[in-house]
Amino acid sequence: MQTPHDFHALLHRFEARLPYWIASRSRALREPHARLWRLPVAGLLIVGGVFGFLPLLGFWMLPLGLVLLAVDWPKLQPPLARVMSWIERKWPSPAQPPK
Repeated sequence: MQTPHDFHALLHRFEARLPYWIASRSRALREPHARLWRLPVAGLLIVGGVFGFLPLLGFWMLPLGLVLLAVDWPKLQPPLARVMSWIERKWPSPAQPPK
């Protein structure tokens, strides 16, 4: 049963909007056998996001790291799913013209 804020369903819908090369890497990192890669990548993205004011780093890294971390830490999934659901409502689909 899917809830309105189903974390994994939202991730699949976000991936469908991404360019193929980004979506394929995202799917690969979320595979169960990729945990040894996913956790360090998530940690590096979070640290890079904290220092987003520095050149070559960005604040975009923090939420991406949290999403990767939430794959292994279910307590993060509900709040991130609510945020992702809000973003999905605000982000028009490619078939919809912006209002």
